[in-house]
Amino acid sequence: MELVDLKHELDKMANQLADFRGSLDFDSKKARIQELEEQMAEPSFWDDQTTAQQVINEVNGLKELVHTLERHEETHENLEVSHELVKEEQDEELHQELEEDVKKLRKDLDEFELQMLLSEPYDKNNAILELHPGAGGTESQDWASMLLRMYTRWAEGRGFKVETMDYLPGEEAGVKSVTLNIQGHNAYGYLKAEKGVHRLVRISPFDSSGRRHTSFASCEVMPEFNEEIEIEVRSEDLKLDTYRASGAGGQHVNTTDSAVRITHLPSNIVVTCQSERSQIKNREQAMKMLKAKLYQREIERQQQELDEIRGEQKEIGWGSQIRSYVFHPYSMVKDHRTNKDVGNVQGVMDGDIQPFINAFLRSQMD
Repeated sequence: MELVDLKHELDKMANQLADFRGSLDFDSKKARIQELEEQMAEPSFWDDQTTAQQVINEVNGLKELVHTLERHEETHENLEVSHELVKEEQDEELHQELEEDVKKLRKDLDEFELQMLLSEPYDKNNAILELHPGAGGTESQDWASMLLRMYTRWAEGRGFKVETMDYLPGEEAGVKSVTLNIQGHNAYGYLKAEKGVHRLVRISPFDSSGRRHTSFASCEVMPEFNEEIEIEVRSEDLKLDTYRASGAGGQHVNTTDSAVRITHLPSNIVVTCQSERSQIKNREQAMKMLKAKLYQREIERQQQELDEIRGEQKEIGWGSQIRSYVFHPYSMVKDHRTNKDVGNVQGVMDGDIQPFINAFLRSQMD
């Protein structure tokens, strides 16, 4: 790049950084960090461990946002100085170094912009993620277990905590259903991009004839709520069942009926939780899941009304998959909403789904 082009790019970055600072309401973010740190210093802070963890997640997320912006601003100032130096010295090596540093800052600012997009009311919350295989028995249940591994790898790679709230293994392989609680700042904001039907095309390991199979699994994603949302759930609308929990793959069976199943009679929504050994704790977790599902249902109802007003028709069903994972006859993962595709299928299955999440978040800006 010519020096004049580099200067033009630096000017664009200066404007972008100023926009970031304004959009963030920077001073209020720093004040919120101080407020939360004062809470963390109180002797009673750990009395409620759930609330304490939420405070820690929030302060860590805010600090990352504030410190990252300050770091980018400092880098930009240094690049402005470097530009003036290259302009005076006409040093080719310094010019090349400046160009590389400008490109790196551009990439970093694009990533930071994605962080800024996670500004919806519950984006910062933990996420409840459910996987359900489609028709096809063992084949689709195995596919659901592959997605379970993919999301677990992605979450752990970001430093998020993954807790299995409910797990129902398949008869031969895979899972019939699984519910995860993925804990970390902006977990829901990222994972809401994954809600929908996922399609797999491969040579089936369960088919002795070596034929190609297509399998489907659905991914449901909801924000986890604690006390920040008021959803009225009447006790007379609930049916509570208890049963003995089993670990993933039948590794252990509790000797008490600690697992909980709650049915919300008006909506026929069913939630189950067996992650804790205490029935009371499992009931609390199941109620959180129920509230999340009722909230999601209301959001979808409002969206449907808006779509009807706009005259939009959205196809619902197994044919409306959001993403296809093709292992054979070629290797590619393609997101049908954004047209983002990746040739490294194994990398995606190992948890590298951030490019798809980024593309989805950017598409929401248009």
